[in-house]
This record gives sequence, C-alpha cells and structure tokens, in this order.
Amino acid sequence: MSVRLGGPLAYEGDPEAYAQAHVAFGYRAAYMPNVRIENREEVAAIVAALAKADITIAEAGAWKNLIAHDETQRQANLDYAVHQLALADEMGAKACVAYHGTVGHPADPWQLSDNYDYGPHPDNQSEAGFQRAVDTARYVIDMVKPTRTKFSLEMVPWLVTDTPENYLKLLKAIDRPQFGAHIDAVNMVISPRLYFNTGRMIREGFALLGPWIVSCHAKDIIMQGGPGNISFHMDEVVPGDGNLDYAAYLTEIDRLCRDVPLMLEHFDQPGYRRGLAHMKKVAAEIGVAT
Repeated sequence: MSVRLGGPLAYEGDPEAYAQAHVAFGYRAAYMPNVRIENREEVAAIVAALAKADITIAEAGAWKNLIAHDETQRQANLDYAVHQLALADEMGAKACVAYHGTVGHPADPWQLSDNYDYGPHPDNQSEAGFQRAVDTARYVIDMVKPTRTKFSLEMVPWLVTDTPENYLKLLKAIDRPQFGAHIDAVNMVISPRLYFNTGRMIREGFALLGPWIVSCHAKDIIMQGGPGNISFHMDEVVPGDGNLDYAAYLTEIDRLCRDVPLMLEHFDQPGYRRGLAHMKKVAAEIGVAT
C-alpha cells in the first residue's frame, strides 16, 4: 500500500485542468469540488478526469453549523450537508466530513468565542450535546443512505469528538455502517501531556479507531507558554514546523492497508508545498510509499 497525500486546489469549472493541477502539484488525492449534484455531466466529467489522472477523491466538506440556534438556518445547513453527502457518494469520495457545530449564538451568555459555526460552549460536550451529535449524524446519513461514502465528524477539542475514546463512543451510538472515523492528529492534542507524546497518542488513537478510519487531515502544532506563564496555547503550523510525530502518523495510516488519504488544510500554497515536501521526506525515511 501507499499513503495518498493531497490538499486544496481551486476548481474553476474545468475538470481536466483540475485533475492535472493535482498531478503538477504532487498530490495523489483531492478535495471534492463544490458543484451542484444536478449538474450531472459536470459531476461525471470531474470523476472521469480525476480517475484518469489516478487522483482519489478523499473527502467532501459539509462545513456548516448543523445544530445552529436559529431553526431556519439549522435546517438550511442540514440540507447543505445532505447535498454534500449525496454528491460525495455520487463521486465516490472516501468521506464527507462535518464539524457538527455549536449551540453558541450571539445572544447566549457564554461568549467564549464569536465563532458561531463550531466555537466552544459548555453544552457542546454535555450529554445533551452528545445526543445532538448522534441525532444529527443519523439524520444526514438516513436522508442520503450512501453506498460508497462515509459521513464523519471532525475531531475538535471542545466538541464531543475531542478524544479517540469519545469518538468511538459516538461511533457506536450512531450505529450506522455509513458513519466513519475522521482523524485529525493535531486536533487530538488537547494537553501538554499529549503534546510531548504525539507518537504514542497517534498509535493509541489508531488502535481504537483503525477499522473505521476513512480520511485524515495534515497540519502540525506548536505549543507556547511555560514558567512564569501557567497558561499556554497551541497554534497550527505547516507540517514540519511543529511537534507532531509524522513518522508515527504516516506509519499508522499505511498500516491500515487501505486507501486512506492524508489531506493538508488551512495554509497558503507555499505552506502546502513545504508541508507536502516534509511529509514525503518523512515517508521516504521510514519506507512508506506516497
């Protein structure tokens, strides 16, 4: 086997150009372009062009607050997630990933963040929050009934997907074969103890979730803080600029012995180039094909 690496590239309406841009960049996996499922000819052309170039469609995104406070907005966001999962299944993507969302809203007394898409709120990790995640995933899956694509939720430190243990609990509670696990190793680093032991953290996470993993995200993490400043914070950085054990990450993905892409996110194109080069370098050093 090998680990397919990918990242974001702009889709500008030309399926062939989109496929060749991935080849030129050095990617072997792509994010699903956001087109309408009703555009059947365009959808088919994208699938054909990527397949011809040996580019796997790794994942679709349903990045909306699926539990939004406003009922009208919540339903519109759920409809979008249903569309994205249906389109992903039509295209044969490995996964359709969402971040579930937050109950936080502008009038709420807990103003921990002005991010009302998936920002922190104490109720997000409550028993009620857990059940909302179960019900939401079931709703999206049952509306589509995908046969090729798994619906999954992003690992986020302040949501119910904060640890592999909680993710496994959620996966079992959702109880749908169309639900898969999505791994973001950086988002698993929620304490200094984990920051200094990312290799062990990754190995233990894959041991728990391995049979269900369908797609992974690639970035890196750096922690700041220390003596005289008991508080600390962690920042996302380009792979190679932080402390994440990429040898462990790539090894564990490769050991799954199936096509599980590792997808860069959140940087500019120079950052993606540096991150891709770092991952390929580490992979070559440990004997993992990319």
